[in-house]
Amino acid sequence: MSRIKEFPLPDLGEGLTEGEILSWLVKVGDTIELNQPIVEVETAKAAVEIPAKWGGVVARIFFEAGTTVEVGAPIIAIDTDPSAGPLPDFDGPVPSAESLAAVQIAPAEGAVEPGMAGSPAPNAGRTPVLVGYGPKTTAAKRRPRLGGTPVAAPPIAETPPPPPAPVPAPNPKPAPGVRTAGPVLAKPPVRKLARDLGVDLTAITGTGPLGSVSRDDVHQAASARQQAATAAPSVTTARAAAVFDASREQRVPIKGVRKLTAENMVASAFTAPHVTEFLTIDVTRSMKALEKIKGRREFRDVRISPLLLVAKAVLLAVKRHPMVNSTWSGATNEIVVKEYVNLGIASATERGLIVPNIKDAGRLTLRELAEALNTLVQVARSGKTPPSDMSGGTLSITNVGVFGVDTGTPILPPGESAILAFGAIKPMPWVHKGKVKPRQVTTLSLSFDHRIIDGELGSKFLRDIGDFLTDPEGALLSWS
Repeated sequence: MSRIKEFPLPDLGEGLTEGEILSWLVKVGDTIELNQPIVEVETAKAAVEIPAKWGGVVARIFFEAGTTVEVGAPIIAIDTDPSAGPLPDFDGPVPSAESLAAVQIAPAEGAVEPGMAGSPAPNAGRTPVLVGYGPKTTAAKRRPRLGGTPVAAPPIAETPPPPPAPVPAPNPKPAPGVRTAGPVLAKPPVRKLARDLGVDLTAITGTGPLGSVSRDDVHQAASARQQAATAAPSVTTARAAAVFDASREQRVPIKGVRKLTAENMVASAFTAPHVTEFLTIDVTRSMKALEKIKGRREFRDVRISPLLLVAKAVLLAVKRHPMVNSTWSGATNEIVVKEYVNLGIASATERGLIVPNIKDAGRLTLRELAEALNTLVQVARSGKTPPSDMSGGTLSITNVGVFGVDTGTPILPPGESAILAFGAIKPMPWVHKGKVKPRQVTTLSLSFDHRIIDGELGSKFLRDIGDFLTDPEGALLSWS
């Protein structure tokens, strides 16, 4: 058994296909232990640290930080038996030809891999290759070069042959190993990237293995086209030209969490019919109740915020209206009502908006709920939220009030039927006991899937949340 173990990028979530290497936590020559974190990778769901699958010495690192790697590609090689002596012909962080072939050309024997053409055929000479290339046999013969000597001379024509076509100027000699004819060699993600950027693959000279076009090739072609466009003479005035100055524009790649969030929001907005209702309430008693909770001995070491009471109000309202905590299943023509609440909390991070959730939040005490909220927010801000915390949500809250916003019309996370927006709490004139007084006021908004929740159910659910926040102590006594 080989002492060198190549560790491939694992699937860090539900069906993720790629991840970006943010940073390496080890370098070539380092001695590592089993389960030691070795690399930080950002996927479409979160940034996570991947532990080592074996202990030993780092022999190779195949990709630098900032590289997007497909799931299944080897990212690091580990010498699991360094005491056996030096490794012949194994120095430098350069991937082996076998590794590149296994990742970019052919799947494992007996397997069919997405993006590959067909499965292994009975003929041992056939090998699966990249999409866009036909199957190849080991007995294939090379075509004669243009202008070469034919095998058999054709008969002499009785009429003079037509004049030869003009010979085009010779093209620059391609780099060694680059294909100059046949279909463009590129992986499906690269083809999609080219389509999105409007780049013609046939006009690119690939720099990848066997002359394949890589992501960097596509980005360079797009950048060159942009530079050529900006260098063209402008027909507008100097002021108008300055307005469209590409040197004063910033281009942010859409990837990772932000890319997945955009895809989910578009899918949700155009799949579930959204309805949003609003309710403005007096939360003065809730703010006083928070002060009482902070003064209790069991809560003195826990950060308490109005979000705690909003979350508790949602959880109690779900018990009265369980249909709100459900999912529309078009595949089975069913509404799946959940008896557990995985409460999602929308969190803004440097990498984009994520919605991690507190598992089975309805079973937690008020103290446990406060601790779970604090942990969720801290982990989200650090960018270390694991993919498992962002899957399986059933109902969500977005606290737009922390940004000083009164309210909003939130979009449902995919698979959920309701999301509550909690606005800023502000002192406002309010009629209280027949007199206009300054009170602490906020606005709630509830977006829901109208296929599951009709206007009556949505209104009752929102009203109950508002009643709790208007008088939390009385609601806790009467709803228990």
